[in-house]
Amino acid sequence: MSFCLKALIYVFLFIGVQSADLISWLPCRFTDEKITLTTNGTEIIHIYRQAVLQFGKKGDAPTNPGTVTFLITPSKLNIRRSLAGVEVGELTCDLARHSTDGSHVRWPVRGEHEYNRWFTLHINHSKKRFNIMAFIRQSTEQPPSGQPDYKSWAVIHDSDTLTASVAMLLETKTPEVKSPLQSQPKLHCQFDVDHKAADVTVKWHKHLNSAALFQYSSQSGRPQGSGVSLKQLAAGDATYTIPDTRVVSEGMYVCSVNVHPLKGSLAVKLQIEEPPHVSLNVDSTLTLSEDERKKVVCRADGYYPLDVDMLWSHQGKTDVGPKVESAQYSGHQENRDGTYRLSGSFYIRPKLGDSGRKFTCSVSHRTLSAPITKTFTLIVEEPGWWMLVFNVICLLVVFVLMLRFCLRGKKHRGCYSLCAHLCVGRGRFY
Repeated sequence: MSFCLKALIYVFLFIGVQSADLISWLPCRFTDEKITLTTNGTEIIHIYRQAVLQFGKKGDAPTNPGTVTFLITPSKLNIRRSLAGVEVGELTCDLARHSTDGSHVRWPVRGEHEYNRWFTLHINHSKKRFNIMAFIRQSTEQPPSGQPDYKSWAVIHDSDTLTASVAMLLETKTPEVKSPLQSQPKLHCQFDVDHKAADVTVKWHKHLNSAALFQYSSQSGRPQGSGVSLKQLAAGDATYTIPDTRVVSEGMYVCSVNVHPLKGSLAVKLQIEEPPHVSLNVDSTLTLSEDERKKVVCRADGYYPLDVDMLWSHQGKTDVGPKVESAQYSGHQENRDGTYRLSGSFYIRPKLGDSGRKFTCSVSHRTLSAPITKTFTLIVEEPGWWMLVFNVICLLVVFVLMLRFCLRGKKHRGCYSLCAHLCVGRGRFY
């Protein structure tokens, strides 16, 4: 077998594997509209109907003849490529009518007929791998009425097959982005139109904020704002890079693309997640004398969002030992940068039998795959001879000072008996 023949077989096998991996149809929900005239004006009632998004050629039999079928015929824009390798059960599909306010705008790519009916398509991946928004076009002989088209929608029956094609496509592969502080996350937005030299306007803004973070019109050729590469934008990549994330950067970002009379948008959710920094106010080994009192503090600082759990525990030869169940926790306190801090503390006053016991502060947070732990080992020492000497010296100093005070005058005669009572009582020192 010649090399060329082998290569040809491999190409056909590869194409066969690829095509077998492509979805041929999707169950969808079609949101239809019914117009009702009331005393207060026009009321639009949404009606949810079952539908099928089917990929094929004009004249193909519908997969489900009793359901509204949107038959998507080949065009420059290929949605199926974005769905390759994805299970149908992982997708949600929504279709709806799209209004152009009753005006007729000639679309550069000619259809079978002169006029068009427009529909919007949304396909979302359940595991947040991607979201797709598209405009699909059905060619029709019926001219627009000149009034808002939602007042005169063409009736669509359950058994109808609407042959259409994709005219404009938006996609994001980052529906949700999780980012730490002081980073530069990229919010993906890709778009394409079925014809060249389209008058395109691209805009990024934060939800509920009218000010544009970035805006570009192909007519002017001058961008407003930053964060999007103009070189990549020319190829349909409108990915936006946030310059420096802070807590206030969190929120919903919207990428919108306008090609008259169509305006589509996709939202990207940015979540700030900063892990806590955990520390103790003691070293890994804490040495105390018996009955010496010490406050131990565990601190978690600089985390976001709030959901932190802190727990003190201890382990030794037996379960009996200094109690940490009574540890006091401060509650969440906000830092100036919008992050939070928390502390947990307890007092320890050990006995000799507590020597070798280990105390652990454990901190959990949504950013951590496993809790952060900080441990110290307690070493308990008996008071040494130097401590006894130190106590005796202290008593002698106190005695001398009090004696000098008593000898200053006769009016302090009661001091002799006071000194004797404090320093020499029942034959021993106090």
